[in-house]
Amino acid sequence: MPTSSRRALFAFSSVSFAYFSYAGLFGTYAPLWFQSLGYSTLSIGVLASLQSSTRLFSPYAWGWLADHSGRRTQLLRVAVGCALTSACGYFVSGAYGWIAAVTLALFICTAGVIPISEAALAHYVSSGATLDAGRYGRVRVWGSIGFIFTVVGSGALMQAIGVRSFPWLVSALLGLLLVAALRLPTIDEAAHDSYAAPGALTVLREPVVAWFFAGVFFTVLAHTSLYAFFSLYLVSLGYSKTAVGLVWAAGVVSEVTWFWFQGRWLARLSPHAWLTLAALATTLRLALIAAFGAVPWLLVLVQCSHALTFAAQHSSCIAVINRHFPGRLRGRGQALYTVLGYGASGVVGGLVGGVLSQALGFAAVFWGASAAGLLAVLCSIRAWRLAR
Repeated sequence: MPTSSRRALFAFSSVSFAYFSYAGLFGTYAPLWFQSLGYSTLSIGVLASLQSSTRLFSPYAWGWLADHSGRRTQLLRVAVGCALTSACGYFVSGAYGWIAAVTLALFICTAGVIPISEAALAHYVSSGATLDAGRYGRVRVWGSIGFIFTVVGSGALMQAIGVRSFPWLVSALLGLLLVAALRLPTIDEAAHDSYAAPGALTVLREPVVAWFFAGVFFTVLAHTSLYAFFSLYLVSLGYSKTAVGLVWAAGVVSEVTWFWFQGRWLARLSPHAWLTLAALATTLRLALIAAFGAVPWLLVLVQCSHALTFAAQHSSCIAVINRHFPGRLRGRGQALYTVLGYGASGVVGGLVGGVLSQALGFAAVFWGASAAGLLAVLCSIRAWRLAR
């Protein structure tokens, strides 16, 4: 591999490491920090849905700007710089309204990181509409490693010095992400000509694409129970913060293994077949968490299914999007993935999960999430049949 290519992949790997370190910290420990500020479970659920609500519009706006300007790496640096500035607001006040406003601003900015960076990476490692799954996985795996490093290390650190250190850790990781973004090579594409190709929303109306995104929506809706309530659920069952971090890390170790070797495995089935298997595994995983969350060894074993429910699912999604949204539609295709997969589902999951946990307890959240997984199975099967 040429030296310039290695440097570019290293730069993309650094961005992935830094971003998912930040995402792992926020997704795992933000609920505990919010709880330390005196917020109720329902209030925390509202904050979780507020974070996701930014994904209803912000990713597409960033993706549109990237496609129409062609200046992906420059926009990525702007997004991260604004995110770091927003995070500093956490040091100003602990009032609920202020924290909600800061969180909203933070996630408007960070919602642009994935569609821009994934589009730039997909452009770099693809040949036409075909994604090089091996090279993509070798970059994306560093995001998973960053996630493990931060979840375990931050859990131990906050166990020792307290959860009030959370804002400092968020700011430090966003600073690291900014440094990584500044080291990315400038990979510009021709600015989008709106008359040269069908729009992203036209592609979205194709039946196979619509059913694909419906399956993504329900799969991620099911996973919202993990992102918003899993840490709180484990603490309520008596697990320490260090144990919470280790349980999360068990799942991400399996994710790392998948990403590293996925070049050998993904080609054995079509992307839609992998998405159907991932939805089935998600349904079973969340039902077992609901029923046996207090059994540590079984919980760790179930977490290892993350290799299928997240890693295989994510790479298969990227392959499908790369096929249907090539070239100048790539940024908006990635943005639709974030909006429809992680934005809408996060809003619904955060609000419904907050209500369920208040009324029936945390286990009910995971039973509901398992039901969402079943809906994902049906949608994924339909998309698979249409693709064939």
